[in-house]
Amino acid sequence: MRHLLWFLALFALAVGVALFAGNNQGTVTLFWPPYRLDFSLNLVLLVLFAAFVLLYAALRGLAMLLGLPDEARRWRRRHQERMQLQGLLDAMSHLTAGRFIRARKAAENVVVQTEALARGEQALGHGTRLMALAHLLAAECAHALQDRAGRDEHARAALTQGKGRETQEVREGVQLRVARWAFDDRDVQAALQRLDELPQGVARRTLALRLRLRVTRLAGQFRAALETVRLLGKHRAFSESATRSIVRGLAIELLRGTHDPAQLQKVWEQLEAAERGMPEVALQAGERMLALGGDFALAQQWLLPVWDQLVRPASTLPQELRLRLVLLLERGFHHTPGQPDAAWLARIEAAQLGNPREPLLQYLAGVACMHLQLWGKAQQLLRQALTQLKDEALRRRAWAALARLAEQREDAAAALEAWREAARD
Repeated sequence: MRHLLWFLALFALAVGVALFAGNNQGTVTLFWPPYRLDFSLNLVLLVLFAAFVLLYAALRGLAMLLGLPDEARRWRRRHQERMQLQGLLDAMSHLTAGRFIRARKAAENVVVQTEALARGEQALGHGTRLMALAHLLAAECAHALQDRAGRDEHARAALTQGKGRETQEVREGVQLRVARWAFDDRDVQAALQRLDELPQGVARRTLALRLRLRVTRLAGQFRAALETVRLLGKHRAFSESATRSIVRGLAIELLRGTHDPAQLQKVWEQLEAAERGMPEVALQAGERMLALGGDFALAQQWLLPVWDQLVRPASTLPQELRLRLVLLLERGFHHTPGQPDAAWLARIEAAQLGNPREPLLQYLAGVACMHLQLWGKAQQLLRQALTQLKDEALRRRAWAALARLAEQREDAAAALEAWREAARD
């Protein structure tokens, strides 16, 4: 379509020129005493047009001749820029393929070329950022080759490349990589120091928070790790199930590291409500309180949500956690005078009556009755539980409880039989 339009325009121009010049009788007279020269107007116009074309061509040729040195410099600069970008691409390709020596050599060549251009006053507009990236790639290769001295040298060089906004992202990336290298070296203190040196905005990025989580877990700083994973959960860095699993593990480690009941209570209060509602966390807190000789009545309050899940008709509480809760309550009743109290006894009886086929509840009710010296009822509940209990350890404990009840009644034969069954299980 465009060619057709050009053809029509050229045809119109030819028609116009033919109409103008075909019947043009005009003349141009030049007086040069004592001569008189008459020229056709068409010829004069043609000569003027040819002179204009020649003059324009001569000026253009002169300008191109005078601009040859600048053009040569521009060509050399473009060629050097292409070489630098090619070297950077080669370094990235080799690094991705695991050819660390080739990648390091390509990155160092880019550094040498960029420095040569800067000395020759032919520095590129993005040369500073290009050099910083080349240093970063070289440092990454040196880290993979276990050359820590070379890695640190290239990292320092990358951090000192300019202070403007164009290199800000590169410097932040180098800082994150330095912290990651310290973590890979298992140098926890250096990694934490590097992370603390990050700007506030960078430190709250998902990549930095993930790295901080790994470092704090390696350092055993479970409280800081828990705060970090909470931020990651808000940023949706993990799935909901993964976040819950990580939080649960960190909360358990935090509770496990306490050394006295006061510290345990303080750590428990610092946990969020959703974290305290996790069965594994509440059970760990109760077990730790019992191990430290603290107030088991307080631990029982912590265990109430887990108990509610256990006695719920459509409960999804795993069998392992059910067993842990029952054994924890049993140990608490055994080591704490006055336990179980009236409130817990009522809860246990209501749960056992509401679900009479649950052996764990029958066993726990029997243990509670035994501690309250209700020997007959305790014996009945424990024998009912024995017919359905599948856990061998719990069966042994039930037989041992029956043996102690028989000894209390001074029934030596029944006690011996119960002890024999306990040993058999």
